[in-house]
Amino acid sequence: MSKRKLSRQQQWRVDKVQAERASRAEKRDVRDAEKLAAGEYGAEQPGRVMAHFGRTLEVRNAEGAPVRCHLRANLEGMVTGDRVIWRAGQEGSGVVVAREERDTVLKRPDARGQLKPVAANIDQILIVFAVEPAPHPNLIDRYLVAAEATDIAPVLVLNKTDLLPEDGGELGKLLERYRALGYPVVRTTTADEAGLDALRAQLEGRTSVFVGQSGVGKSSLIDLLLPDESLRIGALSEDSRKGTHTTTTARLYTMNRDEVTDGELIDSPGIREFGLIHLTEQDVTDGFIEFRPFLGHCRFRDCRHREEPGCALLEAVETGKIHPERFASYRRILDSLDA
Repeated sequence: MSKRKLSRQQQWRVDKVQAERASRAEKRDVRDAEKLAAGEYGAEQPGRVMAHFGRTLEVRNAEGAPVRCHLRANLEGMVTGDRVIWRAGQEGSGVVVAREERDTVLKRPDARGQLKPVAANIDQILIVFAVEPAPHPNLIDRYLVAAEATDIAPVLVLNKTDLLPEDGGELGKLLERYRALGYPVVRTTTADEAGLDALRAQLEGRTSVFVGQSGVGKSSLIDLLLPDESLRIGALSEDSRKGTHTTTTARLYTMNRDEVTDGELIDSPGIREFGLIHLTEQDVTDGFIEFRPFLGHCRFRDCRHREEPGCALLEAVETGKIHPERFASYRRILDSLDA
């Protein structure tokens, strides 16, 4: 559906509201600068962005408590997970005065196709899928390609393993194929108390994000990992066997168990919707890690790995060094980019 064109009067009202907001922010920044100069804020101290609300941030202080802060005028582009320097003000508020260098940043395209940061300083991306709804290998591959493009380590998490047959079935074989490629594979279930032990071990000491299609149980897992947090859980539709998205605000959660910090989680709809629209054909090729030893060895430098003679990838498929189903999945992803 195309966007409705605003009338001249409507556009004037929109511009007026935006100008008033910008004016209020400018006045607030001037007041902050005056307070900083007058010494009304405390000493600089490190913190971590727990949530982002426009130019207002929720920052975790050294004691682990949230503090509502706002940004100085010269700071832009803060996201959940950023490490910042802030100064405490009166009545439990504060002001962020600097952002520390990021180790990693996760981006996704906005409505205009421009890459936009959504979270920072992430150690691993947990790609969650489940026995039900049944995962498709091509969907898993798409998530892996997107994760590889971020330079953040991906981890495959199979949820609802209590529904697997005793021998693991075809899904068990698929998991072993990914494990053989070097990807960590974690099996988990919420059906019993020990079902999250392997997942907890993978999360310990790391900052993680969850991605995956609806209905795989991401919110249910996080709810059990964070028993003190209030998270809404979407019910799995009995008719479609698909779930619905429930999380609406990006937030950094700290996991504590037996008064020991196990790790941190960031959950956000902007992270779950993990697409490939911003990737090039070369990005997709690089995202298949088993292809890497063969790249650059084709007869032609501009080889697109389709039917060209002397293609190193095609030869690797024929000799069993690349699984034919993975290569077929690769071709489907490239075709989808051209569609």
